Amino acid sequence: MFSYIFLGLGIGLAGSFHCIGMCGPLALSLPLHETNRFKRILSISLYNLGRAFTYFLLGLFFGLIGNSVFLIGYQQILSVAIGVIILLIVLFGKRMSINIPLFNRFNQKVKLTLAKLLHGAKNTATYFFIGNVNGLLPCGLVYLAIASAVATGSVLGGGLLMMAFGLGTIPLMFGLMIAGRYVSLAVRQKMRQLVPVFVGIMACLLILRGLNLGIPYISPGFDKSKTEVEISCAPDSVQVKP
Repeated sequence: MFSYIFLGLGIGLAGSFHCIGMCGPLALSLPLHETNRFKRILSISLYNLGRAFTYFLLGLFFGLIGNSVFLIGYQQILSVAIGVIILLIVLFGKRMSINIPLFNRFNQKVKLTLAKLLHGAKNTATYFFIGNVNGLLPCGLVYLAIASAVATGSVLGGGLLMMAFGLGTIPLMFGLMIAGRYVSLAVRQKMRQLVPVFVGIMACLLILRGLNLGIPYISPGFDKSKTEVEISCAPDSVQVKP
């Protein structure tokens, strides 16, 4: 489980530059400078913890999907497929047009809910819910974390990875929300340009992970004989071989 936490933190820390470029305008639009210092820090903390909590729930869900795939023995194929898809999106994403009506309607509803929260009456706790909804906004970096959560093949592992991802984005986002007016748009755009390189590296690691090359930590070997299950025709006779 620690490896999932470290991976999630790594994605979050490295991807923070992307968060500054994508979520920075939203974070800077929050009326935090109108409050005293204590309430400002508390509101910022709740906003970021709200995002991390949403990521944790997403990780549990997609970890469950990955676990289902692992149980039927397709973990290697899944890891390679996810890596290839992410790599194709990085290389040709600007030329690709994906139109999924259900997904588009969900995104529209998320944006409308977020707009209501932003323009409605606020108290300190409201910022936690703003962070919750913000965590559902479409984002390439979140998709990478979700893909990694699926590849863990574990419900808890997926949840921990996504939560760690959210926590990893907090330091830079927190700093931006405290002193964001001093970070120029040009600097934030340059930070965003580094993200495709990082995402591409992660995609290659997912592909290597599924190739079963026997390289520790990068492409560990998977021994199917250890999980072999024999099921006979009789419903009560199931044997598990170590």
